[in-house]
Amino acid sequence: MKPFLLAASLLLIVRASAQPAPVILAPAEGRFVFGPATTVAADETLLPLARYASEYLGCEVEQRMTGESVVVLTLEPGEASERFRLDIASDHILIGGTSPGGVFNGLQALFRLLPPEIYARQGLPAGTALPCGRAEDAPRYGYRGMLLDVARTWMGIDEVKRCIDLLSYHSINKLHFHLTDDEGWRIDIESHPELARIGGFRGGDSPVVAVYGKWPEKYGGYYTQEQMRSLIEYAALRNVEIIPEIDLPGHSRCIGSLHPEIRCAYPADTAATAGTDYRSAWCVAREENYTLLEDILDEICALFPSEYIHIGGDEVEVSQWEKCPDCQALMRRLRIDDPHRLQDRFMDRLTAMLTARGKRPAVWNEAAASGAFTRESRVHGWESVEACRKATAQGYRTVIMPSECFYFDMRQTPREEGHSWASIFDARKTFGFDPAQRGFSEEQLHRVEGYEAAFWSEIYVSHEPEKPDYIDYMCFPRLCALARIAWNGNSEGWDAYYKELVSEHYDRMAAMGIGFRLFPPQLRYEDGVFTAATDDGATIFYTVDDGKPRRYTHPLHTSEPHRYRFCSHYKTGRSPQVADKSYYRTIAPKLRISSSMPESPRASYTRAAEYRSTSRTLRTCRKGDWILYTFEKPVASREMYFQTGHLQLPKTQITTGYAEVSFDGQHFERAGDLENGSIRLHPDRAIRAVRLVSTCHGNGTPYVTIQPPQIKPNL
Repeated sequence: MKPFLLAASLLLIVRASAQPAPVILAPAEGRFVFGPATTVAADETLLPLARYASEYLGCEVEQRMTGESVVVLTLEPGEASERFRLDIASDHILIGGTSPGGVFNGLQALFRLLPPEIYARQGLPAGTALPCGRAEDAPRYGYRGMLLDVARTWMGIDEVKRCIDLLSYHSINKLHFHLTDDEGWRIDIESHPELARIGGFRGGDSPVVAVYGKWPEKYGGYYTQEQMRSLIEYAALRNVEIIPEIDLPGHSRCIGSLHPEIRCAYPADTAATAGTDYRSAWCVAREENYTLLEDILDEICALFPSEYIHIGGDEVEVSQWEKCPDCQALMRRLRIDDPHRLQDRFMDRLTAMLTARGKRPAVWNEAAASGAFTRESRVHGWESVEACRKATAQGYRTVIMPSECFYFDMRQTPREEGHSWASIFDARKTFGFDPAQRGFSEEQLHRVEGYEAAFWSEIYVSHEPEKPDYIDYMCFPRLCALARIAWNGNSEGWDAYYKELVSEHYDRMAAMGIGFRLFPPQLRYEDGVFTAATDDGATIFYTVDDGKPRRYTHPLHTSEPHRYRFCSHYKTGRSPQVADKSYYRTIAPKLRISSSMPESPRASYTRAAEYRSTSRTLRTCRKGDWILYTFEKPVASREMYFQTGHLQLPKTQITTGYAEVSFDGQHFERAGDLENGSIRLHPDRAIRAVRLVSTCHGNGTPYVTIQPPQIKPNL
């Protein structure tokens, strides 16, 4: 009976602590005990990986492959793959694979069997033991990726290394590195040093105008080629391939600011932008552009070992080519009438450059939409599930990353931070994605390379990117869910996975130093009583009037529920704040909006004044411009919020300015400075009008967005 209980216990331990990749274990009798005599040994090729393991296990590295209490890493014969074998015996642990990546996966499987403190790299407590057994496993997909956008928000070497570590702990093996965009160029091109050394910075005296956050300062950075080589080597040891992206031919406002000649041959209208050329596409017809692109891709291909170089192809504003006499002449010579076909020609030329250098192109789904693009490419389907289905139906090897499930810059509930244009979702929706249930045929499924998450960083720049709190909160545990389905699928169902996530992996993420997101507390207000609960062991806190947090220990009696907010904490994890519906209640008093800036005919000021939608000006703001909100009657409230720019996105706003209030509609007094284009007022009497005044010259875009005001009534 004893051996049976030991075997059952071992099976339970392995399956319960298997995150993100559960393993099938054949249990055996005995146990392996870690102690002062434990060492790590490896084949010559795997010695760097042995040294990596020793940092976590707290063991010495030795050359001997046999002996007592030794962890052995070994390469085995066979076709290279990510499959691994993990044998735990009483006197040794053996991790074998046909590639270093397979051995790395086996090492991570071992880490997941050990106490969470393993990730603190402080060694194991004396006497830590594992029951004996054997496991073999391999991933469902060979591509398990994460896009990291460092063009919009700069992330230094240490921040990227931390990201690589976290990806590797979760068996993510591809880092799609978004290095260029309209707002920054992050990789040094030695033949054209101005691209990164000037274009790596925006604002201040940079020719690259600030569009997202950090408005008053010259902000940014770039990676030297030596630094990038060190990152590539760091990632490779951890079974992470870095795939660079140079986004072309659109999303190129930054390089256009440095080399205006790459743009189309017609004068830009800069009146609306206060002098900024807002065009973002390369001219397809200008032959000299391809010489510059040859120089860039020559160095990119030599620098990155990846077989694929991502060359973009998304969101190209073809209207610029329609205005260009040279592009129009090229269309006539090619006998085409659709400017999108010019993109096909452009991408074909880039593909030829890559092919000549032994590389293949990766592109966004728009670049392959016509079906004319080479099948040697890899398509990243981001726009929708339908775009992914279309790419696979056309015969393209496809990375599945529909924004509605895998864009981790999206909000997780309606009132949290993040975008909402694609979807609002949390880890449950990510975990639930299954292409077989989304209309993919068997033939199409064979063309699915794997899954990729994306963290686009337009919002990150305004959330203290010097700290990792925001990126952690947005990506975890959604990334855990993606890692699980990319490795093993989701056949166990959400309830079983969530139980494992909470009971096992929360502690591991805490040990990894991740500021992960908890699911919000369940809140109920009835008959004057607040009750709050969680199902994850987290501690609940509440605030009254946003005061000092207090621990929730029992139901709260109050007749003013709008004053209360609740959240929960578990180690490094935190939940969003939740409140009674009365906290969010707003009113819509009759209002007129006017401005020194002309209004856009397509988005008139009445849209925001009637609380229906956003309004837009017809040009950007200049110093002294104003927006005036005049109420039909004075309005009493406990809070008023006036916002320019996109919701939760620091763009198209009045970047610096102040607010004035009037109680009679004629005399105004200063009420405070704008922060991120907005101001929150807590008036002590009824207000008749509010005026926002600009102290900046331009915001880098052609207009200012005006949001409907949010007014909370006195209760």
